[in-house]
Amino acid sequence: MKNKHQTVSPVLWVPTVYFAMGLPFVALSMVSVLMFSDLEISNAQITFWTSLIMLPWTLKPLWSPFLEMFKTKKYFVVITEIVTGIAFALVALSLPLPSFFTYAIALMGVIALSGATHDIAGDGVYLTELNATQQAKYIGWQGAFYNMAKILTNGGLVYLAGMLKDSFGIVQAWMVIMIICAAIMAFIGLYHIRILPSGGASVNQVRSVKDAGNMLWEVIRSFFEKKNIWYYILFIVLYRFAEGYAVKIVPLFFKAPVGEGGLGLSVQDIGLVYGTFGAAAFILGSILGGYYISARGLKKTLFHLCCAFNIPFIVYLLLAIYQPSNLWIIGSGVVFEYFGYGFGFVGLMLFMMQQIAPGKHQMAHYAFATGIMNLGVMLPGMMSGYLSDLLGYQNFFIWVLVATIPAFLITWFVPFTYNNKEAKS
Repeated sequence: MKNKHQTVSPVLWVPTVYFAMGLPFVALSMVSVLMFSDLEISNAQITFWTSLIMLPWTLKPLWSPFLEMFKTKKYFVVITEIVTGIAFALVALSLPLPSFFTYAIALMGVIALSGATHDIAGDGVYLTELNATQQAKYIGWQGAFYNMAKILTNGGLVYLAGMLKDSFGIVQAWMVIMIICAAIMAFIGLYHIRILPSGGASVNQVRSVKDAGNMLWEVIRSFFEKKNIWYYILFIVLYRFAEGYAVKIVPLFFKAPVGEGGLGLSVQDIGLVYGTFGAAAFILGSILGGYYISARGLKKTLFHLCCAFNIPFIVYLLLAIYQPSNLWIIGSGVVFEYFGYGFGFVGLMLFMMQQIAPGKHQMAHYAFATGIMNLGVMLPGMMSGYLSDLLGYQNFFIWVLVATIPAFLITWFVPFTYNNKEAKS
């Protein structure tokens, strides 16, 4: 196995690979919404186009088999990081132009396609280079740095944009933010040229479109023929079902006036809460969750992880009831929720790696699983705005807690196809 011949510690590449996965996803799905709003694009255009450009992260299973046919997984990781960096720089340069929205959205579509492809190849390196024990050990690092990118981008860079707007103007402020994203991605790409292991060379020779189509059909067919696969698909969707409702509404709840049931925080306060209070809690939770699984095994710990992931959503109900104005109190609630989120999230990721991905097409099948996971979060997220308007924030967060119940039930009964020793095949 490749891990027997490793010369580079996973500590040197796992954090950077997963940080590079998180940054484009968050920049497009969350930060771009605030940017276009500042640049006076209508809400209807913003929500439609920023939702549409996220589609590659759900559709990525359709081209994941092709990445197993050519070059090495490292090749696709590095090339997509460089392409993403260049595209972010071009987004920055497009912002002063008269028709900037058209150009920026088109370039963000390139970033989405590149970012989704990077996810497939990066996960492929992780699955190929690490055995089951190492996967469990470093799953916390994976989750921590993916979400560190989320916190830096949606917390730190949003806060920085708010500061720069006052000094340099709106367009220039967001140009700086996009240039920072470009520089980070390009630097990581150059770093990975030297540090990242190959992830294995392609093993399939494809000489025609027909061969490629047959290969894709084989990957799809074999995925849906896996033992317990329909149970596993339901598990993937329900584990994060409550989060799908909460994730879009919590920032709006924080920003909404107190008279409307919100907390009345400024955009900078929201960036500070996530970037300062949430950062350390999530990273600590993710790393400890990985070591907890490594010590006791996924089968024994999965229900505990599900509880850690879902129970902390009660924080938002309490904040909605009492509406505190003290940022330290609000931040403490975010710390509790983010720690549980980090601790519990690693369980789902490792389950997909060790119970769904194993087999001949493990990189492609893991991409299928994560695509389904993203769809499972997206669908309740699409309904969350309507429900929060209908119910009000207090009742909405009661609904979020009700939505955790299916996750507890399916996690308690979920069957395991492989033990840890069998998972890497």
